[in-house]
Amino acid sequence: MSLHIIIDGYNLIRQSASLSRLDQQDILLGRETLVEMLAAYRKMKPHPITVVFDGQQSPPFAVQRHRQKGISVRFSPPGKSADDVIKRMACQEREKALVVSSDREVADFAASCGAATIGAQQFEAKIQMAAHLDGDNGEADDYSGWTLSTKKKGPARRLSKRQRRNRMKIKKL
Repeated sequence: MSLHIIIDGYNLIRQSASLSRLDQQDILLGRETLVEMLAAYRKMKPHPITVVFDGQQSPPFAVQRHRQKGISVRFSPPGKSADDVIKRMACQEREKALVVSSDREVADFAASCGAATIGAQQFEAKIQMAAHLDGDNGEADDYSGWTLSTKKKGPARRLSKRQRRNRMKIKKL
């Protein structure tokens, strides 16, 4: 099953330390850098990715939908916010969607539709970890394996079915 990653663009940019600095310099630079990061990530993990931005801050005469380096970029139509577009997409995709947003309202709505959710900072960490592992070139560390331990691991109770599904989708990242 292919996982469609739907990203709240400005939310991710403004939650990220490195992207927010670029965004403060020039909003277009922040958007382009985010798309570059996602394109590099998509080369490693071929999930379809859609980034949704608010249309009020779009470039003049910009097309509402286009593809850039394999990433689908959408701007919300006039009178609607990116949150509305993300909510609609999450309800259409349901189980196939993973919504990336730290906006509690968007995340809760997407979860109620059956989509998995992940916070912006947690997703950025996954992207950076994947980029780091890709650049590793297979060099072996001095790690010799696991050590025997009698300490109990894991939670004392089983997660709900929704939480287990959400965890499985996040592991695919």
